[in-house]
Amino acid sequence: MLSIGPHKNNSKVILAPMAGVTDRPYRDCCRRYGTYWAVSEMMASNPKLWNSWKSKYRMPKTDEIGPRWFQIAGSEPAEMAAAAAACVDMGAEIVDINMGCPAKKVCNKAAGSALLRDEKLVKKILSAVTDSVSVPVTLKMRLGWSKKEMNGIRIAEIAQKAGVKLVTVHGRTRECRFSGNVDYKSVAEIKKHSEIPIVVNGDIRTPQEAKLILGETECDAVMIGRAALGKPWLPAQVDSYLKTGKLGSSISVSDVIFFLVRHVKALHQYYGLKRGLLIARKHVGWAVEGLPVAALFRKRFNRAVSGQEQLMIISCLDKKEWVV
Repeated sequence: MLSIGPHKNNSKVILAPMAGVTDRPYRDCCRRYGTYWAVSEMMASNPKLWNSWKSKYRMPKTDEIGPRWFQIAGSEPAEMAAAAAACVDMGAEIVDINMGCPAKKVCNKAAGSALLRDEKLVKKILSAVTDSVSVPVTLKMRLGWSKKEMNGIRIAEIAQKAGVKLVTVHGRTRECRFSGNVDYKSVAEIKKHSEIPIVVNGDIRTPQEAKLILGETECDAVMIGRAALGKPWLPAQVDSYLKTGKLGSSISVSDVIFFLVRHVKALHQYYGLKRGLLIARKHVGWAVEGLPVAALFRKRFNRAVSGQEQLMIISCLDKKEWVV
């Protein structure tokens, strides 16, 4: 049983916050397949940025199935606290703080994983946020800035003392970004020194890997990130395997078509047709990756100029005629 404040569920699988991926339509889609825990895309804490179209679509709404878990990023304690309170007012039930993003545009603003180099600032931010809201606060972080500056154990201790209810650890440093092997042993050390739930993240691609890594780290849950691109059923498949030890049935091309038709319609509706057509391209690209027809299919799909044409092309994914 994973507990985050008043939120409790026997699922030990969390869909990771990923910018440009885990938007509202995709979280809804994953939940339809059985995902319970899902974290939103990162929102900037700077209120001046909230008028952008991206921020408007990323803001919490009370009509979403809960628990509504929203992530914020920034480097100013007061600003982060205000952003957390605003998210709760809009419907967030859990607030996550991003100290794991390695992107340059985030780190150059001393946010994301760049914060790990300033433990005093980490303490100020976490304390300010936990004091500003009545809902649980969680933290997503990396092992440290570099292999020479691995302070994950201390950051987790700071988080615990500040009242953070759960910490997710990506088993790489900021310097590593997404390359090299994930250091699960260091994640296990953080878990060993922590009294709050610790979630392991990084290169967990299959149900079998999830079970192996949970056993190796003794963490309380796994977070699935890039492996879920185009595979909204994956978190639920991992969850089922962890509970039963049995693998579910394989996903067919017909299953992919069913998912894409429904999801692309949702993107058109949520973003409007103009933006929805563009955003659908990456989701469809991820979903067909690995199929023999993927390259030709993406080429034709990306040329579609209407919602109806996109849906028609998807419906032909399992046919040969469209390749001609």
